[in-house]
Amino acid sequence: MDSKMEEKSEAVLDMSPTSTVGGGVEDIYGEDRATEDQLITPWTFVVSSGYNLLRDPRYNKGLAFTEKERDVHYLQGLLPPAVIPQELQERRLMQSLRGYEVPLNKYVVLMELEERNERLFYKLLIDNVEELLPIVYTPTVGEACQKYGSIFKRPQGLYISLKEKGRILEVLKNWPERKIQVIVVTDGERILGLGDLGCQGMGIPVGKLALYTALGGVRPSACLPITIDVGTNNEQLLKDEFYIGLRQKRATGKEYYDFLDEFMKAVKQNYGEKVLVQYEDFANHNAFELLAKYGTTHLVFNDDIQGTAAVVLAGLVASLKLLGGSLADHTFLFFGAGEAGTGIAELIALAISKKTKAPVEEARKNIWLVDSKGLIVNARKESLQAHKKPWAHEHEPVNNLLYTVKAIKPAAIIGTSGVGQTFTKEVIEVMASINKRPLIMALSNPTAQSECTAEEAYTWSEGRAVFASGSPFPPVEYNNKLHIPSQANNCYIFPGFGFGLVMAGAIRVHNDMLLAASEALASQVTEEHYGKGMIYPPFGNIRKISAHIAANVAAKAYELGVATRLPQPADLVKYAESCMYTPNYRSYR
Repeated sequence: MDSKMEEKSEAVLDMSPTSTVGGGVEDIYGEDRATEDQLITPWTFVVSSGYNLLRDPRYNKGLAFTEKERDVHYLQGLLPPAVIPQELQERRLMQSLRGYEVPLNKYVVLMELEERNERLFYKLLIDNVEELLPIVYTPTVGEACQKYGSIFKRPQGLYISLKEKGRILEVLKNWPERKIQVIVVTDGERILGLGDLGCQGMGIPVGKLALYTALGGVRPSACLPITIDVGTNNEQLLKDEFYIGLRQKRATGKEYYDFLDEFMKAVKQNYGEKVLVQYEDFANHNAFELLAKYGTTHLVFNDDIQGTAAVVLAGLVASLKLLGGSLADHTFLFFGAGEAGTGIAELIALAISKKTKAPVEEARKNIWLVDSKGLIVNARKESLQAHKKPWAHEHEPVNNLLYTVKAIKPAAIIGTSGVGQTFTKEVIEVMASINKRPLIMALSNPTAQSECTAEEAYTWSEGRAVFASGSPFPPVEYNNKLHIPSQANNCYIFPGFGFGLVMAGAIRVHNDMLLAASEALASQVTEEHYGKGMIYPPFGNIRKISAHIAANVAAKAYELGVATRLPQPADLVKYAESCMYTPNYRSYR
């Protein structure tokens, strides 16, 4: 039997924070930790019972419905008689998942679970984060994007294509949730290290927002994945009968920027000043321009530029315990001068400038960049793209990474090239000859694009390297010592960073907030971690880490005067923890 009673949507959507069920700001579904022990009514726009309740992923509990709930909500006969608690459901699903050998199959199973039982999906992800992170995000999400047309079953976000030009606001209103706090948007032009995947890049916003919830505590109801489809230049996709996007070449120039401008204006009009828009996997030539253009008018964040920068800076700050000295005492060499490389370099220079009180221009002299044409030097300045010009220092041209390392003598080499196997045996050996503890950061994703493996870094440096990568690598034993590779994964920063912005009601992102996030992350590395060669804390503590990052970011927002949620909570860490989404099943009236 199925019972429904129409409810006015305004009664749910326009509830003030004081009239909600007791969680944080605008917790209308009972998702926060503060509501775990409260009875809630499983209603959204209508009162759902019976068969419909079992098909509502937000409220479905599967066999965990109690006898009383089955009676009250017309579920008798629709479920087998056994009552199985969430913990046992989780154990059964993890056992099933581990039976799959192909990671993509695990990805598909998890996405189907999210569409069937949202809380159980997040329960699995939170409790098994180190095991499942490579499935829902890099490297498996890359393969999922490549095959997205073949595995597509139902939409998990909004697709806004050029066909909707002139009515983007109307399209945004088709999304059922109105209280959106975080949007992750991509145009699919530069997905990980895989290139232009067009409309199939949707796997990235979906994956990022799953991590916003699981790792950062942002409610799933407040998250919106969006793909901007302006075409693709990927000939293989254009000829693929299963491709799900526009079959045309990419729009560029004025047509492209006018379309993005309409999108940004529509987002602010529909969701207000405080909605965070995270740009994801845009090509370099658009990423910098969009961030510069909308950084002063919207709450925007580019994870590839700013998130990566904050994560890497945190690793560098933490590594000083092993390397000795301060940031200003060391020279850094980047292999790759795209949005990630220059974004990291700029944040390092800003951190050095803040510590030494020297101008940023002076701090940049500690940092050197190599692009596809070699070392970036003054002699090349006229032909350089705008984002590379600040890194053109006085030096003779060098077009070989090995010779560059010998000439610059860096303490750290940081790979952001997207080109695998470029940190060769000779390069690592030279780094080891220059430094007692060479810092090797092979950050390119997915694993095949990593500049070197953990085993290569440790072996070629005779076990002295401090190593971090973008994709996960297993522990390496060398000379009877176990080395634990660090993963400089953006997942450390962006979930907590975004949650901090939401928590404070921030209206703009400032670089000082990125520095605050880096400091919070670096402070979570303990002596025990250092003893294993780690410069990042283990992912198992990520919710605690995110709470500290969110608190630091929110504190900086209040300090800078861009926070709108007043008054400021007395204990921001405790407030962050109380506002975090928790996936535990609720008891229904």
